[in-house]
Amino acid sequence: MVNETLQRLETPDEQSLARLHEGLSLPEMHECLGIPPDYAEITGLIFFAEPESLAIVGEDCFGRLLRLEPTAREAWEEMRSAAAGDGVDLLPVSGFRSHYYQADLLRRKIRDGRALSELLTVNAAPGYSEHHSGRALDITTVDTPPLQTQFEETGAFAWLQKNAAQFQFSLSYPKERSGIISYEPWHWCFNQ
Repeated sequence: MVNETLQRLETPDEQSLARLHEGLSLPEMHECLGIPPDYAEITGLIFFAEPESLAIVGEDCFGRLLRLEPTAREAWEEMRSAAAGDGVDLLPVSGFRSHYYQADLLRRKIRDGRALSELLTVNAAPGYSEHHSGRALDITTVDTPPLQTQFEETGAFAWLQKNAAQFQFSLSYPKERSGIISYEPWHWCFNQ
């Protein structure tokens, strides 16, 4: 039912995309992107407010500034250190994303020719991504391209499956999960 509903969504035109800017409210961002007002009800995804404070972690694997909610940052650093102690190199791909950053990410992908219905199975609508909470991390390792399902074949993924819960991290979108977002072996969230 969810996928059928999203399959019927029309990809917005350039005029709608051009209206998107940082000062808009979430409903206005959704309108520019062609996301229906009942998105939360259709998908079952929950809203994530942006945290009051963020801590700088360092850089992600692309050299961009990586920020997390402070307790998530502490847990990430402990987990990454423990993994390194076991000979496993965990590399952050992305952490906190603002609502606007998520909207702009979708806009860029739409401008690259991707359909909105396809995008919403791999990227939540602005306001509904765990990344907004500052507690979610996309993770890779040196021998694997970021954001690829082949990450599940790495020692890093095996280490995370075995040890991440000790640091209060869990895999958000496992294979057996039913829901709108596709399987993402790289997406882990700190659960306070």
